[in-house]
Amino acid sequence: MDFELLETISYVSVISGFVCTIIILIDILNGHRQKMKVMNIVWPITGIYFGPVGLWAYLKMGRTDNEKPFWQKVFVSTSHCGAGCTFGDLIGEWGIFLIGFTLFASELLTVYIVDFSVAYITGIIFQYAAIAQMNKMKPLQIVKAAVKADTFSLVAFEIGMFGWMAITHLVLFTSPLKPDNITYWFMMQIAMVIGFLTSYPANWLLVKKGIKEGM
Repeated sequence: MDFELLETISYVSVISGFVCTIIILIDILNGHRQKMKVMNIVWPITGIYFGPVGLWAYLKMGRTDNEKPFWQKVFVSTSHCGAGCTFGDLIGEWGIFLIGFTLFASELLTVYIVDFSVAYITGIIFQYAAIAQMNKMKPLQIVKAAVKADTFSLVAFEIGMFGWMAITHLVLFTSPLKPDNITYWFMMQIAMVIGFLTSYPANWLLVKKGIKEGM
């Protein structure tokens, strides 16, 4: 493997993600506030890991009030789930690195446990925010609805993401990458995109059955 080339690609991809996020943020702040308030956070986060694809999706689906076709509603719902997972994973990854602890003498298992736990909490918070705006329900009812709507899609996201993380830890690199390495975050971008792809069918089913609102 050409590690110098990989590092260059990593810089390009990660910087591209942040540039797309900044473009989305500027556009939102300059008059394209989302009807669904939580999407003002979701779209910029989507730009971080999806880069130009995330920017394209925002321009096509986030700047219009027209009725979306079903696949777009599912895409936006999946991006909502993915943003909660991604935000939680970022907190978990940096937390593990900065505190420097391991569980059961396994770095990978530690990442899995912490990332899933924090991502699940943030995912439910994001889903709570969406449901609270759409429905007049008591807080406990909203929490229950958020858990019901987001658990399946979040687990599907993490399965895809964790699968790629296992490959990077156990196959691609002789020693695990750390969050202070740019290639680490390029690998995480790939992991999040894969998580989005594995979560999309789950969200399709949830929206189709009316368990989750299409956005």
